[in-house]
Amino acid sequence: MDARDKQLLRSLRLELCTEVLVDGLVIQYLYQEGILTDSHIQEIKSQTTSQRKTMMLLDILPTRGPKAFEAFLDSLQEFPWVKEKLMMKRKEMTVQDPADVTEIAPCILKTSPTDQQLNRLARRLGPEWEHIVLCLGLSHTDIYRCKVNHPHNLQSQIVAAFVLWRQRLGKKATIQNLQAGLMAEEVDPSVIQYMLE
Repeated sequence: MDARDKQLLRSLRLELCTEVLVDGLVIQYLYQEGILTDSHIQEIKSQTTSQRKTMMLLDILPTRGPKAFEAFLDSLQEFPWVKEKLMMKRKEMTVQDPADVTEIAPCILKTSPTDQQLNRLARRLGPEWEHIVLCLGLSHTDIYRCKVNHPHNLQSQIVAAFVLWRQRLGKKATIQNLQAGLMAEEVDPSVIQYMLE
């Protein structure tokens, strides 16, 4: 899913939670199209309220590849007004051209991110953080430990994972490596800029 669509889903998150009921055809359609797996459906259905089910779906969608957003739009046949709104907002949104992003100085790229920078980064990341730290070389066990050690605070889980990455790699844990991991997961380039501000 491209950065613009991820941003769009994030910006309309609360609105979508009140408007879209995922119990019906939405998740069945996404399952049929191969966007959701059996375990995703179980995870969504295990949520206690319709809003939580929708939130879970919105957490999963950005991780499901380039066709996920289009398939989500197609799944909204019962909610034509929501589909219309998403399409209109999508047209209005302009994605920052990578050429517009200011270059990061090579001397900064070779440094290790500070605790403060990792904190700023954690504030900007959503559910995609797990894929990013896996890209950077952490294991599923490491992610599980971070979640167990900080069960009630997502930002603390993310910071703990990046601190662990920095400890493991030592001098190789550079901003350049971090940027490569973020780009591999199609995280918006502005996130790195925000981290370095």
